[in-house]
Amino acid sequence: MPHPLDRADLRSRVQTRIDVELDRWADELAEIGPDVVDLTDPVRALLQGGKRLRAGFAYWGWRAAGRDDHEGAIALAAAMELFQAAALVHDDVMDDSETRRGAPAMHRALARAHTERAWHGDPERFGTAGAILAGNLCLGWCDDLFADSGLPPESLTAARPVFERMRGQLMGGQFLDIVTSMRPWHDLADDERIEWARKVIRYKSAKYSIEHPLLIGATAGGASAADLDALSRYGLALGEAFQLRDDVLGVFGDPEVTGKPAGDDLREGKRTVLIARALAGADDVTTTRIDQWLGAPDLGTDEVEAFRELLVVTGALEGVEQDIAAGAQVAREALAAGHVPGGSRRNLDWVRPHLAADGIAEDELILLADAQTSGGLLVVGEVPGAPVVGETVAAGSLGDGVLVQVV
Repeated sequence: MPHPLDRADLRSRVQTRIDVELDRWADELAEIGPDVVDLTDPVRALLQGGKRLRAGFAYWGWRAAGRDDHEGAIALAAAMELFQAAALVHDDVMDDSETRRGAPAMHRALARAHTERAWHGDPERFGTAGAILAGNLCLGWCDDLFADSGLPPESLTAARPVFERMRGQLMGGQFLDIVTSMRPWHDLADDERIEWARKVIRYKSAKYSIEHPLLIGATAGGASAADLDALSRYGLALGEAFQLRDDVLGVFGDPEVTGKPAGDDLREGKRTVLIARALAGADDVTTTRIDQWLGAPDLGTDEVEAFRELLVVTGALEGVEQDIAAGAQVAREALAAGHVPGGSRRNLDWVRPHLAADGIAEDELILLADAQTSGGLLVVGEVPGAPVVGETVAAGSLGDGVLVQVV
């Protein structure tokens, strides 16, 4: 059975709509002069290809409401990709990231162009300013495409509050991430650190990655309140599991696949659930090492490997894998027919066959969550009982504590 993101020719249709809109917007900006391509060309490059995870959930949310295929739903899906582009560009600026998907982050590319042209002023400031503006353009274009999608006015009116909630909560989540990175952690209890880290991923990633796109599509399609509640529980649980998987890959993943240097999340000092769980299981010596290494920009390969070992021996990795499995289970149960209080089985039957051949199993949920950059699963690290490094494994192994990367 085709992957859900390949059904209805979804990815290619979303890409076509994005390209058409980018051409139109580029024409509108052309009168400003040739310099504006420094904004539009990087945006176009960022929006090429990809698995279209958020677009997929928006589209299948529309179909989950019992609606037929509609070009307006494709436009709605494309709008989610523009929102994602804005989030990525701004996130790279805030994290001071070097790369994005294996290429220089936009602010880095603009700073490099400034230097190569021997312009006046600070290259880094130019790059940061340009990236902020490019992200703002994407936010504006996202709103334009939502409004001009071609869906019935009543559908857009219904979905607009969810769309606005997604936009506002992401900004709040980004700020929460900044606050958490600055606020002292050692005066918090172990469970408080874990909860803070989970709250960040909930509002910075999980909601806008899966829950909100799904609800935007389903609300536009007229889904019932009961079904929206079930889809919300599914999307939030799966979104958190997706981000937890991303956090694991940020430490243990292969740079050739993740597009980021090995251990970059450690160098950036990201206070993830993985780190919070490591501190919870650490003795005084290990805590000191974590404090020394986390956020050290010059963290070397040997230190990254030693940090990975700490994440294993403290039980942090196993704990996060259990969190992922638990989130997947919640998501699966939310879509089970018996867990839709008062809802119509008909409405959720659209989601069920299109997300997995056998009706949403835990491994397919996580595989779909990894689908933004995935095709297969490859073991990249060992824990007790895991397959051999380099061995290709089934998606079902994800719940068994196996370190994987998506390829």
